[in-house]
Amino acid sequence: MIIINNYSEFETLLGKELGVSAWHTITQEQINKFADATLDHQWIHTDPEKAATESPFKSTIAHGYLTLSLIPYLWKQIADIRNLKMEINYGIENLRFAQPVLVNDKVRLKVKLSSLINLRGVTKATMGIELEIDGQKKPAFAGEVVFLYHFIN
Repeated sequence: MIIINNYSEFETLLGKELGVSAWHTITQEQINKFADATLDHQWIHTDPEKAATESPFKSTIAHGYLTLSLIPYLWKQIADIRNLKMEINYGIENLRFAQPVLVNDKVRLKVKLSSLINLRGVTKATMGIELEIDGQKKPAFAGEVVFLYHFIN
């Protein structure tokens, strides 16, 4: 795990791969809870029996937004950003879903620091990300996420 205490330490990592998270298994229970939270109960996600016979994947799949929602959890396994007043999820850019994540697939996040800007004391960090699927060549998604870090002076 990388420990970052301030902007200067962050800056030394510019252009580098920061690491990968641990594998996380997407379960049907997690998919169902996400469906409840988002009111998206489309059968391709929540009906294993129908998915087994009618889906081209022969299985339920995770919501794309469920996989995106894992970014903060998985990112915190890669980097420990310390001395913060506040951290803000600022944006997602150029994101493309490349492949569905099936129930019981294992996924992990790979992160590279693409750019770093000091906005009058606020650190704007743009990370290139990929959500890898165990045993698959193509990632579930790839793109960039932007975080704002307000370090304590």
